[in-house]
Amino acid sequence: MIAKNILLKIVTATCRHAVGPALLSMLASFVVGVPMASADDPKAREIMQAVNDRDDGDNQVSDMLMILVDRRGNERKRNIRSYSKDFGEDTHSIMFFLSPADVKDTGFLTFDYDESGKDDDQWLFLPALRKTKRIASSDKSGSFMGSDFNFSDMTERDLDDYEYKIMKEVEVDGVMTWQIESKPRNDDVADETGYSKAVIFVRQDNYVVIRVVNWVYKSRKRKYMKINKLEKIDGIWVATDMQMVTKEGRQTVHSTFLKFNNIKFNQDLDDSVFTVRTLEKGL
Repeated sequence: MIAKNILLKIVTATCRHAVGPALLSMLASFVVGVPMASADDPKAREIMQAVNDRDDGDNQVSDMLMILVDRRGNERKRNIRSYSKDFGEDTHSIMFFLSPADVKDTGFLTFDYDESGKDDDQWLFLPALRKTKRIASSDKSGSFMGSDFNFSDMTERDLDDYEYKIMKEVEVDGVMTWQIESKPRNDDVADETGYSKAVIFVRQDNYVVIRVVNWVYKSRKRKYMKINKLEKIDGIWVATDMQMVTKEGRQTVHSTFLKFNNIKFNQDLDDSVFTVRTLEKGL
């Protein structure tokens, strides 16, 4: 998922804890709790740390088109502008919905902390109510603005909250990947993020997560993340077209497509951009 690079955060959050398009056992759809994962696979953790540490740029501005598709194929489109900046090891990001009218001027602010064990801060400004809502930990498993992404997908997750295991090496879209299983260490983590398990596909040549499958906590649903287009901008790998599809069994329940453009790094962004005041007043 939006922090440093809105896309990278979505990807390294959903993708840090997700899976590719492999046909998995139907029994996994009935997960109602989080089994204790076995001891960490050192190689898998090393790979996930490399995903986490990969250069995603600084002081970024970008535009995004969000397309929401319901089970009947009806579409809703939303235009968004996002900004992000590194504050030491932390990342602050802010986004504003530009259109349509029903979401115009809605804003979302995130403080993504690098410190292990420290909860990230998130605020959502609702212009119709002239009210800023702080997103509580108990609400982070909820849908972000009606999309297939959770609030928890909008920040990087704490590697220490998960255990990882390499399942196998597999070719995906012509490139070799590691297929890695990710499990929360306890039910509290699963409850907060909304996911009980994930399978992640990491490209071996650049450590980019390109596919993910998330098992929705206490549900038969799964969410499938896929990168449709990956580009190198200013030496940084950026996913410019991606999707998240929610399924129950083989039935598609809802889909979200994200398309990014006008991505610019190393922009002159003042610290004051990333404040609740700016969230409410706009830029």
